[in-house]
Amino acid sequence: MLEHVELFFKSIFIDNMVFAVFLGMCSYLAVSKKVATAVGLGAAVIFVLAVTVPMNWLLDKYLLQDGALAWLGPEYAEYNLSFLSFILFIATIATMVQLVEIVVEKFSPSLYNSLGIFLPLIAVNCAILGGSLFMQAREIETFGLAFNYGVSSGIGWFLAILAIAAIREKIRYSNVPAPLRGLGITFIITGLMGIGFQSFGGMLTGGGDAEETTETETAVDKIETEDLGTLELNKEKNKEIDENDISYNDAIKK
Repeated sequence: MLEHVELFFKSIFIDNMVFAVFLGMCSYLAVSKKVATAVGLGAAVIFVLAVTVPMNWLLDKYLLQDGALAWLGPEYAEYNLSFLSFILFIATIATMVQLVEIVVEKFSPSLYNSLGIFLPLIAVNCAILGGSLFMQAREIETFGLAFNYGVSSGIGWFLAILAIAAIREKIRYSNVPAPLRGLGITFIITGLMGIGFQSFGGMLTGGGDAEETTETETAVDKIETEDLGTLELNKEKNKEIDENDISYNDAIKK
């Protein structure tokens, strides 16, 4: 359970698709002028990631990895189809995006018209493909964790586009310098938000830091104890030398 919680918050805040790895910036900048449009596209991205990441996990686990075909028989255990990863991942993504496009057009024509060309372009949104490739690179172990990663990555992208859309709606009434109007101020705000999200980097490292601090303090205490022992030994040796010198001097005087 703890592993799921850690992956969920890490994917949203620390490894955010927009602010950490800058994926999906085209749609992020183009469809973030209105909050309603941003919410629609963000929800579509969450759905596509939530479906495609676990589906591609299954493909990677039982078809693409080295030895993944062993379930077909011992003679297939040596096959490695990992070179087909990009093709199959993109085919899965394109299928799900087509399904989303049909559903949105059917139940929300206004949202479909406002999203325009950017809805079918989810298929080539690098954030969508990045989710599956990061899942593969991180060697996520279970289907549940893959689903968790897909949903949390989508929520992270959704929060990013929702936040910038809300700011851009309000900034229309601000006195922005002429050279910075439009994408200029948007890039500046995105950079500041990225810096803000980087501050979440210490959320899940507190325990590790505490353990490291304890180990460091233990090592320091050990060194100090050894140094004190050495100091006492040196004092005893110096005392013996001084006593010998005194005895020698008394013998000479006599």
